[in-house]
Amino acid sequence: MAVSVSYGEGGRLTLSGLQCDCACQHGAVDKDIYIGKGLIGRVPEFVRHAGLGTHCVLVADDVTYRVAGHAVESALVGAGFDVTACVLHREGETLPDDGACGEVLLSITQQTEFLVSVGSGTVTDIVRINAARTGLKFVSVATAPSMDGYASAVAPLLHRGVKIQRPAVCPDVIVCDLDVLSTAPMEMIASGVGDVLGKYIAKVDWQLGQIVNGEAYCPVCAGIVMDAVNALVQNVEEIAARTEKGMQVLIEALLLSGVTIMIIGHTRAVASVEHNIAQYWEMMMILRGEKPPMHGASVGVATLLVWPFYERFAREDLTALNLDAIRANRISRKERERWMRYAFGEEGGRQIMRENPEDFLSWEEQERRIRTVQQRADDIRAVLAQLPPAQEIRRVLTILGGETTPQQEHIPQDLLNLSMWCGKDYRTRYTLMKTLEECGLLEAYLSDYPRPVLPEDGSAR
Repeated sequence: MAVSVSYGEGGRLTLSGLQCDCACQHGAVDKDIYIGKGLIGRVPEFVRHAGLGTHCVLVADDVTYRVAGHAVESALVGAGFDVTACVLHREGETLPDDGACGEVLLSITQQTEFLVSVGSGTVTDIVRINAARTGLKFVSVATAPSMDGYASAVAPLLHRGVKIQRPAVCPDVIVCDLDVLSTAPMEMIASGVGDVLGKYIAKVDWQLGQIVNGEAYCPVCAGIVMDAVNALVQNVEEIAARTEKGMQVLIEALLLSGVTIMIIGHTRAVASVEHNIAQYWEMMMILRGEKPPMHGASVGVATLLVWPFYERFAREDLTALNLDAIRANRISRKERERWMRYAFGEEGGRQIMRENPEDFLSWEEQERRIRTVQQRADDIRAVLAQLPPAQEIRRVLTILGGETTPQQEHIPQDLLNLSMWCGKDYRTRYTLMKTLEECGLLEAYLSDYPRPVLPEDGSAR
């Protein structure tokens, strides 16, 4: 039975057909998700339906408070709720960092019963981690269809300048007012589309992990995401025109991506190496004191950057791999540690290695993976053949005026080169980039991106 989407009272989204017998652990989709027009004034009704209480802290930044935060606060107060507004005032862009997370935490009192986030990715993640740490329920009111994290239970944050992922919680209520979303700047809309387009790569890498490492793969979650991505591609003109249908298709794609995280408890269906590269740009540009591009926009650009590798690997003669040469060129654990400290900085490199202890392979495990790739070459090619032509992805972004190259995003050349070499190292998760490294092919594939030269003294950058 295929998964189907329907809407009930107040635009409440319902999924049916979620039965699956795969090896993944499956959680229930038991959150209230509302999509429709004129929903801001109904937030008090949705909160009461969920039984969250009457005392809340409402979190927004200067922009999102003006767009929808004040209206949400007024609706709640008018309905008899006690609201403490925590508006994050920043001269520049609001970041999900230590300061913002702490500011929200200090606004929470013993009387607080639930939290309300009014914003897109940053504000939602700031509230999400606070909800997880305090055990409070929370409501997410979306202000832009710019990323897929509304329904996520994972919080990407900046801790001491390092981009980290922390288990958190999904909102108990998500409200997506199409009237509000349609007013978002086109660059934010294009960013949301870029985030969705990265799911093509995420799905292929997940299937590679299943083939090579026996990783649990959920066809239902993969199907949910791909149906949403395909619907987005088919309706890109509607999205560009900001029609009601276009906004619904886009926010539905973003929300359903997050729903898969809720179902299987991780981001495998929605994020892979394209997200790693995008997050690396963000992290390093912030450390350099530069403004990073929008997350979803970076995901779209990174997706286009890695896409040719997947097309090329489908034609690779894997029988020609020289295992003796691959083994001779393996780096030692000490060399890898030095590389990680260089690529991610002293603190960042150590933290990533600490959180991904399995990422340094023994030769026995590397050889097993290589031989599996060789033996299952036809299965891998069948997976790669599912990808649409890269020009289709570029066409979609171009229609929306979205960025398609690192140069348009003002990614410094040295950072671009480095990201292409270290994107595979951000986490243990299996990707084609890891396949290329383990099979001794990475240098050939990255010939347009000079390998960084590490300093002789082994210091971080």
